[in-house]
Order: sequence, then structure tokens, then C-alpha cells
Amino acid sequence: MKRKWINSPYTFALGMFAMMVPSQAFSSFYSYFYVEKLGLGIGLATLARTIFLIWDAVNNPLFGYWSDRTDTRLGRRRPWVFGSIPLFMLAFVLVFSPPGGLSENGLFTWFLVTLIFYEAVATVLWVNYGALLPELFRGDRIRAKASAIQQGYQVVALLIGTALTPIIFAAINFSNMAIVYACLFGVFMFLCMMNVQEKKEPTEQEPLKLIPAFRETIRNKKFWVFNISNSFAQTVNGLVSSMIPFYAKYVLHISEAQVSILLAAVFVSVIPLVFVWYWMIRKMDGVKAWRLSLILYALSVIPLWFGYDLLSGVAAGVVVGFGLAGFLVTPAIVGGKIIDEDAEKTGLRREGIYTAVSGFITRSSGLISALAFFIVGMIFGYQGGDDPGSNPEATFRYLISVVPLCLLAIAVVISFTMKFTFMDSLRGEADYEQKINHQL
Repeated sequence: MKRKWINSPYTFALGMFAMMVPSQAFSSFYSYFYVEKLGLGIGLATLARTIFLIWDAVNNPLFGYWSDRTDTRLGRRRPWVFGSIPLFMLAFVLVFSPPGGLSENGLFTWFLVTLIFYEAVATVLWVNYGALLPELFRGDRIRAKASAIQQGYQVVALLIGTALTPIIFAAINFSNMAIVYACLFGVFMFLCMMNVQEKKEPTEQEPLKLIPAFRETIRNKKFWVFNISNSFAQTVNGLVSSMIPFYAKYVLHISEAQVSILLAAVFVSVIPLVFVWYWMIRKMDGVKAWRLSLILYALSVIPLWFGYDLLSGVAAGVVVGFGLAGFLVTPAIVGGKIIDEDAEKTGLRREGIYTAVSGFITRSSGLISALAFFIVGMIFGYQGGDDPGSNPEATFRYLISVVPLCLLAIAVVISFTMKFTFMDSLRGEADYEQKINHQL
């Protein structure tokens, strides 16, 4: 491999692209495949998903802890990722390839076992890949650049996973679609890891035991304030994207075919806007940049209230894309600083457990989003498509604009509840890393 591609933000972001294509296809269509296409009962499907979420909550911190204790010639994270590549490919194909002729109980068993297998391998990949970003890119400026490039690749993957997947499985069926995406994942993740070279950390400290490792993480107030604030903003990401089809129908009064145009306006606009954000914040303190992104994200959802047709909806969607792009880029800067400071205090770099616990907190956003939908629906009498209540337009104006504005206002307030000051020595290391990095 050419030296210029080793630890380059461009080759590292290939890993995000590799994982997001099958992950987005999985999260968007696995329920549809089993319930709608194969006829699995909604009760059994919900039971399997509940067990899946409990398993997810348990294994995230454990995989992060084990990753931090790994020490091999290839590094701490790369062996986990290389070992997981074929297993993830197998798990993804198995989820969408149940044997024919299964009874409902047999189908449920297959669904549950493959879900647990898929989730376990996916967690190993996400924890170790996520831990590499703060480990490889040290310093606000290079982290902002790496994060911006990563989010650009992610949006392309989201478009493929969401918009292209129905076309592919309609043409070649679900099982073959899974094989195609599994191969795509394998190629791009292998290329990514071949261009990663982990830094050997000079430490004489013994790795922390399991309980002390969790105790040190839980005691870190900056980590909790940062992640709880982000979980409210993360809720907005999920809420806005899930409300767009309803917003299109009841507020903009456009056809289902035009929903794709609206979705594309939001997602495609994010790609160039993440680089606009990188340009804006490259000389800014990371914490200020993160808080600014939360404030502008909150303001960006206001125009959605005033949408009334496709054109005004697209214009409002592009404005939201600007706010979303900032929130996608800036958290990596602050999260990296928190991990750097922990390393200064403990003498150990523990990106694995921080990434894993952070992922677990962020997943709470799904619960907040579901609760917001339920409460607003109850207030306006929305029961569903057959009984949308007396004023469904107001229901979805509130859900796509007012509720996100309130959630982001909470995120902004939480972000100011403590002073994020970092050790002077971290500034020195960051400056040094920025000066020597040839990719800046």
C-alpha cells in the first residue's frame, strides 16, 4: 500500500461506507421481510426484536472492554475487525436466507438466532472501527476532517441502503441482495483495514479490570453530559427522517413518488454541507463548534413548520441538511478530547469501552422518539392511516418541527451545564499531531 493512504481519512472512511450499506438495508427491511413477505406474526417479531435489543445492551460494553485489553502485533482493533469480516458477511446473508418450508415457530427460531448472531458480529465491528477514529486522528482539526469525510461516505451509503435496496431485492430477491451487499462490505472493509496502521501505545500500566474500567467511565462527568446531550440531538435525526413520509402526505400533500425527491433533497445536500462545516470549524475550539452545531441544528428545523408544497418542503429539507451536517461532524472532536483526557489520567487508551458505552446511551434516542410520537399522536387523536384524527396536518407539523426544536433546545441547555476544559498537555499533543500530519 502507498504510504500516503496509510491512516488517510479517505481510506479510513471506506469502513463507514462498507458497514452502512448492509446496516441500513438491514434496519430498514428486516422486519418488512419477515413480517410482510414471510408471514411471521407481529407478536413473535416483536419478541425477537426485544431479545435482540437486550442482547445489544449487554454485549456493547463487554466487547469494548475486551477490545481495550487486546494487545497484538497487528494492533488492538484490527484483529477484531479482520476476524469479524467473514462472520458479518455470513450473518447478513443468513438473516435474509431462511430455509423454505419452515413452520411459524421454525421461522421465529431462525429469525431470533440469526438476529443475535448478526447483532453480536456487528457490535464487534462498530466498537472497534469507532474506537479507531480518536486513536488514529489526534487533534481537533484532523478529527474534524476525518469526521466530515466519514459522514460524506455515510450519506452515500444511506442512499444506497434505503433507496436502491428495494430495486435490487425486487430484481434478484432478498437472499441475492444480501450476497451482493455482503461482498461489497467485505471488499471495502478489507481495503479500509489494509490502510490502517495502529500506533503502539507506550504504557507500563496494567489494563483495568472489568469493574474498575466501568467505574472510571461512569465517573467521567464530561462523558455523560456530552452523550446525554447528543442522545437528544440523535433523537431528532431519527424522528425527522421517520416523519418525512407523514409530513409529505399530510402537510405538503404530495404523492408517494415525490417523497423520494424530498428525501434525496435532505440526504444529498448533507454531502457537500459536511465539508462546509469542516471549513467553518477548522480553526475553532472543538467544544464551541459542537455547541454551535446544536444551536444551528435547532434553528434549522423551524422552516419545516412553514412548508406547504414540494418546493417549499425541499427548501426546508436543505436547511435541515445544513443543521444535520454540523451535528454529524462535530461530536467526534469533543468525544476524542474526552478519551484523550482519560488516557492522560489513567495512562491507558480506552477508546473501546468509551465507544461502546456511548453507543449504548445513544440508542436511548429510539425510546425518546417513540415516546414523542405516542404523546403527540394522543394529543391530536392520530390513531393511524385509517383514523388520522381531525387535524393530521397539525400533528405532523408539530412532530417534524416543534418537537425537534424542543429536543434540540434541551440538548443545547445540557451542553452548557458544565464547563468543558481540558488539560493543557492535550493541547500540546493535538498541536503536534496536527503539524506532523501530512494529510492536513
